[in-house]
Amino acid sequence: MGENKNETHARDAFPGFDPAAIEPYVLKDPEAFTVNLARTVENLGKAASAWLAPRETGEKTDVVAEPLVEMVKTLSKVSEYWLADPKRALEAQTHLFGSYFGIWSRSLMRMSGEEPAAAPAVKPDKRFSDADWEKNPFFDFLRQAYLVTADWADRMVRDAEGLDEHTRHKAAFYVRQITSALSPANFVTTNPQLYRETVASSGANLVKGMKMFAEDIAAGGGDLRMRQTDTSKFAIGENIAITPGKVIAQSDVCQIIQYEASTETVLKRPLLICPPWINKYYVLDLNPAKSFIKWAVDQGHTVFVISWVNPDERHAQKDWEAYAREGIGFALDTITQATGETDVNAIGYCVGGTLLSATLALHAREGDKRIRTATLFTTQVDFTHAGDLKVFVDEEQIQMIEAGMKASGYLDGSKMATAFNMLRASELIWPYFVNNYLKGQDPMPFDLLYWNSDSTRMPAANHSFYLRNCYLENKLSRGEMVLAGDKISLKDVKIPIYNLATREDHIAPPKSVFLGSSSFGGKVTFVLTGSGHIAGVVNPPDKKKYQFWTGPAPKGDYEAWLEKAKETPGSWWPHWHDWIEKQDKRRVPARKPGGPLNTLEEAPGSFVRARA
Repeated sequence: MGENKNETHARDAFPGFDPAAIEPYVLKDPEAFTVNLARTVENLGKAASAWLAPRETGEKTDVVAEPLVEMVKTLSKVSEYWLADPKRALEAQTHLFGSYFGIWSRSLMRMSGEEPAAAPAVKPDKRFSDADWEKNPFFDFLRQAYLVTADWADRMVRDAEGLDEHTRHKAAFYVRQITSALSPANFVTTNPQLYRETVASSGANLVKGMKMFAEDIAAGGGDLRMRQTDTSKFAIGENIAITPGKVIAQSDVCQIIQYEASTETVLKRPLLICPPWINKYYVLDLNPAKSFIKWAVDQGHTVFVISWVNPDERHAQKDWEAYAREGIGFALDTITQATGETDVNAIGYCVGGTLLSATLALHAREGDKRIRTATLFTTQVDFTHAGDLKVFVDEEQIQMIEAGMKASGYLDGSKMATAFNMLRASELIWPYFVNNYLKGQDPMPFDLLYWNSDSTRMPAANHSFYLRNCYLENKLSRGEMVLAGDKISLKDVKIPIYNLATREDHIAPPKSVFLGSSSFGGKVTFVLTGSGHIAGVVNPPDKKKYQFWTGPAPKGDYEAWLEKAKETPGSWWPHWHDWIEKQDKRRVPARKPGGPLNTLEEAPGSFVRARA
């Protein structure tokens, strides 16, 4: 057949553009699209009703204004610097519009069939992996304009003078949140893949997406609980957290689990794991192939784990001392009763490691020597370089959080989950928003994301103490934290420490973990592993993934240490086990969970099953 006249005319007018390229973007069935658009609006109305219902009954009151006010106040300080000098403001605007003009000129040259000068190099970005982001002039223009604008906004913060570091940090964080949200990849009409899929399905993707959107708001009780995985495929104790063991003791704040031995002999020193209470412990027991707990049992450790309560209003006054006494102290008492041993190896993960470190200092002051070695996973004890979480911590914001906790006695788990996701919004928020609600795709089952969605609440007294003493005032590393009425000092902690950091950690940055090593009074073995806060820790040897670095004593600068460090392929787990055995490799016959104690229930217990 002959060529369409419109296509011939378009090719003559724009010789660099193939009209056939727009074929996937042309709506084929307007009638079906209209029907689906109406169904989409109907589902969007259901989402609005799910959001409004708890607010109309008074079940939920929003404090949205405060974070927005904080953001506006912070960014206003940046604006003041640029607007205070008209010449400076003009130069900033000229730079931005000059960049736009360059993009526009290159686009026109492409449309006319000429080869433009190469665009400035940019980092690879998963959001723009579809070929049409570069092949199609329209989407290529949007992509380049967005990247230029995002970089310009970031530079406005970096180059603004007269800002204190905390304000600059907050401003940079807020700018990243705004630019992540406004990415053209997040909208149907500006994302080529979304546009094509919407046309191909006549909008059926949007119908399903808005149905999921309404369901997720209803599931969150009026707040959006964005699904990151298919939660129906997992059940705690059935296909996740299934290492055999028993709950052998219980306090107001935790259950103590002892796992069944899988070897004929075990190390004489039992192993106590103190996980974070911000998340649930079973990140270390996702499935048999990934489970650090099972692996440790298979190496001959008698493993005990603290399974923290998911607190409610009854736990409002449980502070750090309560968690140290009724959590770690209670676990140590239980271990002695179950095994007869008074010497214990301990592990603390994230804030669980921070609590363990503070408890060690408290024990040192009180003469309690039961913990003989301590291993810290991605743990901060010095919060000087604590990363983007510091954005949420200043006096005004803490007072706002405390006021919110005063009414309920706890911080809702969704608040912390949102904060953690915001640290990597381009990876942990917007891809799921696009896939779930715009593409209408059901998320794939993934055990780690199931764990990530299983959030926990924080007791008011505990959380306030943590924010103020660690993030705001950095008292633990300075020897100024008060527990049991007196100041405690990490310099009193003389036992061997294995301090593990992960290279790409956005929660406990490796520089922060490294600096904390110098706070202790004894020998610290600093180890750096590849990947991030979770994958770097949950890295079984069989997978042969990532690598780890070992080196000299952790003194001086982190970067200088890294230059001298030795890289070893694979998991750090065997290196840690060798370190433990060098401290004490004596073995005894395998132990039965609970020993003389009456067991309460099968692992993983009831505390871990409570949903926030």
